[in-house]
Amino acid sequence: MLSNIIDNIIENFGEVSFLKADGFDDAVIGYDEQSMRLIYSVTKCIEILINQGLSFTDAMEHFESNVKDYYIGEKNPIWCNDNF
Repeated sequence: MLSNIIDNIIENFGEVSFLKADGFDDAVIGYDEQSMRLIYSVTKCIEILINQGLSFTDAMEHFESNVKDYYIGEKNPIWCNDNF
């Protein structure tokens, strides 16, 4: 059995090169079929940072400045604001 969603996606689309956000594999909630980009849960990303020892405020600040706004190119991940 595959350990998480990202493993399943990569196994099913082995020929596709997905751009991953390091350290956030457990926050992947899917992929976009048209652009073949990974979709990450912002809530899960924040939870991962908190579990690493950051406060909620520091986790949000770090995510916004160093993860979400870090642009690499057209294959950048999609960030799903799922905290509503």
